[in-house]
Amino acid sequence: MNPITLFLVIACALVGLALGKTVDFFLAPPFLVAAVIIALSLKMANAWQKFVVLRAGKLQGVKGPGLFLIFPIIDNVVAVIDERIQTTAFNAEQALTKDTVPVNVDAIIFWHVHDARKAALEITDYRQAIDRVAQTSLREMIGSSMLAALLSDRKAADEHLRDEIGNKTAGWGVSVTSVEIRDVAIPVALQDAMSRQAQAEREKQARVILGSAEAEIAGKFVEAAKIYADHPAALQLRAMNIIYETTKERGTTILIPTSMVDSMNPASALVLAGQGAPGEGVPSLKSVA
Repeated sequence: MNPITLFLVIACALVGLALGKTVDFFLAPPFLVAAVIIALSLKMANAWQKFVVLRAGKLQGVKGPGLFLIFPIIDNVVAVIDERIQTTAFNAEQALTKDTVPVNVDAIIFWHVHDARKAALEITDYRQAIDRVAQTSLREMIGSSMLAALLSDRKAADEHLRDEIGNKTAGWGVSVTSVEIRDVAIPVALQDAMSRQAQAEREKQARVILGSAEAEIAGKFVEAAKIYADHPAALQLRAMNIIYETTKERGTTILIPTSMVDSMNPASALVLAGQGAPGEGVPSLKSVA
């Protein structure tokens, strides 16, 4: 009983008892009868509620929200429907995917009643029916999906489930807002196999990237070799620059054969470059320390 009806019933009963004791005993029964009629006929629905009323077995109407009256005895409230968004958790245990892998899937569905008349009259228990339909649709979806797709593309699976369940519940006055798969559990042995497979794929990708890098570096070396073949002086200068770079650090000692030093003599490099001749005031490099 809602607070307003309860207050009116108590008020009528107290007034009747007071009049019966102080004025006339026969004044009490009418007020008591009025209190009983108010208790049976005055109803109140909250903003999210709908009352489905039958009159003599036939649909009289859907009442609410707010206060409304019904006729006692001939009117009957057969259902109070909550139209707020509801959540129902459901799962599928040991369901086989399309590639025959057993999985345990947990999901949750968000739904609400958009037609209170259908929810009350078209089905016995719409809450239980939603749970059963959700489980059945989940198993059907798992059976038609590959394990890899189920693990990698959950958004598509969620949308597929929402559409499938929504199509089945629309006739009951229930709309499905969304479906979310919370967890997909696979056997431990399969987890180890998939982990090794993923590791092998990463190693393969790393080797491919390394090979591509080696091929690119080799190509650059080929281009450099062609340039040095056409310009020997450039090779001499490059060799001298490498020696200089390696001797910049203090305390570094490098031993170089004399023949190699002679081959990298600056005078020889200038001769090869056509800018001078050996012995024309250019000192020779004999050792580097």
